[in-house]
Amino acid sequence: MKKTSGASNPDELKPEYSLDYRKARPNRFAPQKDAVLVALDPDVAQIFTSAEHVNAVLRALIHTMPNIAMPKAG
Repeated sequence: MKKTSGASNPDELKPEYSLDYRKARPNRFAPQKDAVLVALDPDVAQIFTSAEHVNAVLRALIHTMPNIAMPKAG
């Protein structure tokens, strides 16, 4: 094979790439999920070890509150 001067091999990686993140879009194949992260204090996190546990207790608490209407799950 003949080496070309001045042209780089297209199979080689560049040492640095300049990306314009302003043009970035979300991955349409990644699952989209509305989520809010809340930090738990360490003593609470020892009791409620998963998001499912926390959500179950909070939903039960919401049902006991007289002036709170539970939104419909979509």
